[in-house]
Amino acid sequence: MTAPMERIQALDSIEKDIITCLQSAGQALMELSKEKSSLKQAEGQTHTFLKTLSHVESKLTEQINYLTQVSTGQPHEGSGYASQKVLQMAWHRLEHARSRVNELERIKNKHLQGRAILRPQQQAAQPQQNGAQPTGNVQNAGPT
Repeated sequence: MTAPMERIQALDSIEKDIITCLQSAGQALMELSKEKSSLKQAEGQTHTFLKTLSHVESKLTEQINYLTQVSTGQPHEGSGYASQKVLQMAWHRLEHARSRVNELERIKNKHLQGRAILRPQQQAAQPQQNGAQPTGNVQNAGPT
């Protein structure tokens, strides 16, 4: 049988013990509430209640200790928690990398748009600058 199934069966057993515990307490109280109560039966039910309660407490403590072990992220025999945690962290890193790449893409596009707007303005300004500056194609009109 697998470890998770054993854990579930242990919890089922604890649940049944809790029911037995409550029944014993109820029967003890019922016996004590009678006019002619039997002290021996009340004590027997009380003893059953206390014994079962002690058993429930120890079994629940075992379950809590197990859950404490597996929830710390430490690898545990029969537990898939560590693998699950590694996978979850990998997905988180992937999403972070994806959001960062998207942010860089957005910044790049914003920069390219800014350059595209400036380029026509620069091209319009260049002919004005070229007309004011002498070029190397002007021929000397003087005597040769």
